[in-house]
Amino acid sequence: MLTIIRGIIVVLFTILVFIFGGIYCLFSPRDPRHVMTFGRAFGKLHTIFGIKLIERIPEEASKVGPSIYIGNHQNNFDMITMSNAVQPRTVTVGKKSLVFIPFFGQLYWVTGNILIDRQNRTKAHGTISQVVEQIKKNRVSVWMFPEGTRSRGRGLMPFKTGAFHAAIAAGVPIVPVCVSTTHGKIKLNRWNNGTVIVEMLPPIDTTKYTKERVRELAEHCHQVMLAKIAELDKEVDELNKRS
Repeated sequence: MLTIIRGIIVVLFTILVFIFGGIYCLFSPRDPRHVMTFGRAFGKLHTIFGIKLIERIPEEASKVGPSIYIGNHQNNFDMITMSNAVQPRTVTVGKKSLVFIPFFGQLYWVTGNILIDRQNRTKAHGTISQVVEQIKKNRVSVWMFPEGTRSRGRGLMPFKTGAFHAAIAAGVPIVPVCVSTTHGKIKLNRWNNGTVIVEMLPPIDTTKYTKERVRELAEHCHQVMLAKIAELDKEVDELNKRS
């Protein structure tokens, strides 16, 4: 019964966001400010799923300036956990096929996100240039998932280098955002799904790296996030034992 109730609430909420959000965005289409607005709107759904969310976002986060944010991509619950960390004028990069998803795809496009063709390697490389151009021209930040796919319980997977190439070319820092493990821990028919921690780490300077050292940068970021996620998971386990 709880699963059904949650499902109804989410569907109704989503329909309202898509309808009114789409109309609202038509007055300023492709404005990067919209991404944070709607990202955080969906982030409020964590309470519906019985999740106690602890957000550790530095007060100075909004003053960092154009950056590339990287996060661990676990599953669909990222929409209601990680989206709470989205900063002003931050857009995301998604598959071009997303635009064909009714309502969601159209809202995703009109809010100013970047769509890429991952099946075409040449176009994908061109997208790195597009990301760099967006950062420099419009002074936006870009949110990317360097694993390239959902991990679904496999831990932090190896990073692809696209986000790091873009950061080096644009001369902007990498800002890691880590979310404690949610795979297998959230049950739709359970009232209390425990604690999830979202933590934004300090910016990582990329100016000392060149394109020849991009894999070194990617590996460094991977190790930083791997250690932090393990730390968060340990903390969450302790918190859930006490509750």
